[in-house]
Amino acid sequence: MSKSNGTVFITGGSGGIGAATAELFARDRRPLILWARRREKLDSVAKRCRDLGAPSVHVAEIDVRDRTAIDAEIRKNEALYRAVDILINNAGLAKGMVPFQDAKPEDFAVMIDTNLTGFLHVTQAILPFFLANDRGHLVHLGSAAARWAYPKGHVYCATKAAVHSLTETLRLDLNGTAIRVTEISPGMVNTDFSTVRFGDAERAKAVYAGMTPLLAEDIADTIHWAATRPAHVNIQEMVIYPVAQANTTLVSRRPNP
Repeated sequence: MSKSNGTVFITGGSGGIGAATAELFARDRRPLILWARRREKLDSVAKRCRDLGAPSVHVAEIDVRDRTAIDAEIRKNEALYRAVDILINNAGLAKGMVPFQDAKPEDFAVMIDTNLTGFLHVTQAILPFFLANDRGHLVHLGSAAARWAYPKGHVYCATKAAVHSLTETLRLDLNGTAIRVTEISPGMVNTDFSTVRFGDAERAKAVYAGMTPLLAEDIADTIHWAATRPAHVNIQEMVIYPVAQANTTLVSRRPNP
């Protein structure tokens, strides 16, 4: 297991997988940086992490689509970001689930700007510190949908396919350095992801009807495991499904009692 005590930086840290991952690293007594758009939720996660043992938790209300805000935050707190050892690119979302011909162009923009452009902004802003230190670990939250598309997933699937390709390219570009690059690609995970997608809690709940999905804690555990391997070990990619899910389109569901 890696013995590093460097800072862990998590985008999308206010809930779901991001918050669950932060709590695991807090138990390791790792300093944390958490970004998200929901400041109140960020502060709540930060308090839990401090209570669990994190020696410091820096939070910033940042939208990863906003490169100006990203650069300003890092300039203001450069010493904190220079100490980052692990970047977990977790911020992401899906909007809508209708056939492509019926989809809203504004939903396209939100998904592309968050899942792809935001990912690029944060990675490019942090990578110079990794290169200067000749160490670091990029952990990217992908999706099984990156390579196995599903009906009505069009732009979301495309953004995650781009993240997958960029992750592979980064691994090539950084070969010869001590920087590790990992992609974690989950299937169905019960977080507020579907609530954001549909804007309807009941419709989101129906996504998981009759089956047992993964939990945020399952993916957090996978991220933590991959990030704590010895420094010479790189987990390139992990695809994680719940047992009931064979692929992105085939899910076994029990009938309602």
